[in-house]
Amino acid sequence: MARSQPLLPADLPFEAQRAPLNARTTSGTAASTTTPPPAVQAHERLAQEVLAQERLAQEVLAQDHPQAGDYAISALTRMAQGERWRTEAMRSHRTPSLLWFTRGQGRITMSGITRGFGPHNLLFLPPRTMYGFEVTGAIYGSLVHFPDTDRLSLPREPLHLRFRDVGQQTEITSLIDQLSREIDAGHPDRATALFHISGLIGVWLNRQTAGMPDAGLTPDASRKLAAAFTALVEEEFTSGANLTHYAAELGVSTTHLSRACNLACGRPASSLLADRILFEARRLLIDSNLQIKDIASTLGYRSAAYFTRAFQSHTGQSPSAFRKSHPPRQTH
Repeated sequence: MARSQPLLPADLPFEAQRAPLNARTTSGTAASTTTPPPAVQAHERLAQEVLAQERLAQEVLAQDHPQAGDYAISALTRMAQGERWRTEAMRSHRTPSLLWFTRGQGRITMSGITRGFGPHNLLFLPPRTMYGFEVTGAIYGSLVHFPDTDRLSLPREPLHLRFRDVGQQTEITSLIDQLSREIDAGHPDRATALFHISGLIGVWLNRQTAGMPDAGLTPDASRKLAAAFTALVEEEFTSGANLTHYAAELGVSTTHLSRACNLACGRPASSLLADRILFEARRLLIDSNLQIKDIASTLGYRSAAYFTRAFQSHTGQSPSAFRKSHPPRQTH
């Protein structure tokens, strides 16, 4: 759903809302240089500021994800350090991503479906796949980001692969290590090498999936509905839409939707939606300089006061207190 554009005050004429001050006529001659009334100038400045703030907000929303052409690898140990929400809260990346767990165990929710994971488990996430995971003790492994391009032939659906064969474990570890070395080395033809290594990873994943009928996540109706719901949330969670809207878009009742999500991941649909919004709120508070009122607007809240109440009721802190207690950090 497209975000609604900010509206100018209703008392401004339509022309004043649309035409820039230095607009030119269709014949190419300059428009009148008469200075508009102060009220019109003030409204135009306000509109420009609002539009600029919305553009900035959309840029900030993308900062948690690698750029479309980036390759990146980070340690899961680092990702899991600190507060639990950093791994457990629902989030997504805008590029294809791969989680390779070499040690540790826990539960991961992908596309609204929860499964246990252990050592030598691989999770593949297509772009904008909602996920979060809980860990028991320490975890080790890698989070790999690929460019968002069809040329790599990466899987198109979320996958959960469990490798018990030592040969398989060695192969994927070796491929990720090769990719990591090439990212860091800066050799000539680096882009070509990265592309081909990533292509090999894509081919390897597709071959392994062919031999694992349980690698997919949506074998039954409840899981399919939960997956469809989380995909829709990823598209619209900044719109301010409530659960009734999402259920209507999916052609089911809110009760049916929540029942399906409970069966798929043990959480009602409302919890998944709130969790996704709150993760983005925390991230914007930490990683951006946006004012709290602008974060509220970016995330679809009617007012900063409403956002503050919702945030505090879920986290126990006001947005300003949370920001003060969390210094900025670098993110992928």
